[in-house]
Amino acid sequence: MLLRVNIFNTSSNLPLLAAVANGYFEKRGLRIEIQNTPNSDEQRAGLAEGAFEIAHAAVDNAVAMIEAGKDAVIVCGGDAGMNDFMVRAEIDSISDLRGKLLAVDAPNTAYALAAKKILQLHGLLEDRDYGVRLAGGTGPRAAAMVADSQLAAGMINPPFSFMVREKGLKSLGSQFELLGPYQATGAFVMRQWAAEHAEVLTHYLAAYIEGQRHVMKPAHHEQMLALLVDRFKLTATVAAGTYEALVKPGSGLAPDARFDNDGFRAVLAIRAEMEGMWGGTPPATDQYIDLSCFERAIALLQAPRSKP
Repeated sequence: MLLRVNIFNTSSNLPLLAAVANGYFEKRGLRIEIQNTPNSDEQRAGLAEGAFEIAHAAVDNAVAMIEAGKDAVIVCGGDAGMNDFMVRAEIDSISDLRGKLLAVDAPNTAYALAAKKILQLHGLLEDRDYGVRLAGGTGPRAAAMVADSQLAAGMINPPFSFMVREKGLKSLGSQFELLGPYQATGAFVMRQWAAEHAEVLTHYLAAYIEGQRHVMKPAHHEQMLALLVDRFKLTATVAAGTYEALVKPGSGLAPDARFDNDGFRAVLAIRAEMEGMWGGTPPATDQYIDLSCFERAIALLQAPRSKP
């Protein structure tokens, strides 16, 4: 069966790439077509319209869809947010961003809200102290920050957070250091599709978990460096830094792509505060998540392999 999977072209998707490269999907009777999205607006619209079956991105995008009346659901975790709060060379502290522009993908989801929260914690408020400019997903956003001196700050994740260091940008700290636990990347689908294709989704997640395990196994270190270099056209130094970030406990890839409920509560709390949603009080997490296929996938990995 063919599954169309839509992603941002970032290293957080290395488990997906490793699962494809090592035949984990093929062994479960699945063919994977990987699509790259330029930004989260197009990804959310494409999933709702049926342009693809599965999205991997910051799960706050699924929350945004659900709140907009699009019945998406989060089906697994991925990582805790490997973003760095990157700034131009002349910026020495967050207070230096007063009067500057923050580069974002979409202004009201995921890492844009995380960046705004970081700035708020340092006394800076949007419109009063700084502005926001749309600059696309991580790759285009990183390139825009390098090229445009007006874009003083932005959340950038690997490998681009290491690539822009070679071009003069610097980090004022990781998102994990500045905000704490955060459920960042995960997989989400339309709820009706998940209900109609539960077995297929279970096998997809089992193969994805195998890819996650493959990436994190020390014996595969050199293979993963080679895959990073080939996929993203990286230097050896950038690939090494990226892989180190991916396997770093806490802020890197989550073991078995497990979902972090505490981190997700932080996502909802940031959205409630920064967007004023739900009267400022974050809702219960259950309405956004269905991990039943994920748990069956974990169980499936302990049993003889079968095809959907």
